[in-house]
Amino acid sequence: MSRQVQGYLYLALAMLTVGSTVVASKLIASGLPPFSATALRFAIAFPVLLLLMWATGARLPRFSRHDRLILIIQAGAGSVGYTTLLISGLSLTSAADAGVIIGTLPVVSAAISILLLRERPQRGLLLAVALATAGVLSIAVTPDAAGGSLLGNALIFLAVVCEGLFILLNKRLKTEIAPLAQSTLMAGIGFIVAAISAIFEAPFAHGISASAVAAVVYYALVPTVGGFLLWYAGAERVSGTEAALFTALAPVSAVILAFIILGEPVGFSQIAGIACVFAAVLGLAFAGSRTVKLAGGR
Repeated sequence: MSRQVQGYLYLALAMLTVGSTVVASKLIASGLPPFSATALRFAIAFPVLLLLMWATGARLPRFSRHDRLILIIQAGAGSVGYTTLLISGLSLTSAADAGVIIGTLPVVSAAISILLLRERPQRGLLLAVALATAGVLSIAVTPDAAGGSLLGNALIFLAVVCEGLFILLNKRLKTEIAPLAQSTLMAGIGFIVAAISAIFEAPFAHGISASAVAAVVYYALVPTVGGFLLWYAGAERVSGTEAALFTALAPVSAVILAFIILGEPVGFSQIAGIACVFAAVLGLAFAGSRTVKLAGGR
């Protein structure tokens, strides 16, 4: 197997784990409050990431006050904000709808760069934004068709915006940080923020589902740690444009897994939404716009 084909395989598996976070979050939403689940996720992932840092000899650089502040905001938005909004949204909407919305991340991130960094948009990017918007609208206009919810879909989209802000803030860091070190930092800071917030949820007062805890353990070890390793192992073997194309597999895998594991119906609106989002990500990559790397916030 060539190095390039190995890269494709790793990237495809990484996107499969990203899609599976939607199903895991749906299970978590049925048995754990969002901040408590997020704190547990990072409590499991953080020591594993620390062990990986020790095994690979990775080190944390010295940070300025500016970078320390950005890292805290990043963890609040990308680590805690994304996960809690995803879980909260999935308590109201279907995993299939959520999978379509999450697939808009590359386009949303590029749009945020235009709005906040005043970057000049290319035609390809504008077309990608239009296609991604059409994909989201295809499920938003009929949210109750397959167990969806307008409010739930809105929360999922806010989760995507949080992850987009995470990526934007990463461009503001003055100190270069290795991906593994940054993922470890995000997990550590995210745990502290989520644990403090979880105090007000009183999770034990509501009862805890065994399936929800199992889903949190899966989320912590497979998508958070395993997905990170797979993505960067694949990304170093292929070009940035090729890697960006594989992000289009995330919504596809989410919808398929929602159908197989949760038994959710997949209707025309989800299929149309996936088609639009898939085309948007392909257009974004071929337009030569900024590619979006999966960062530690997930």
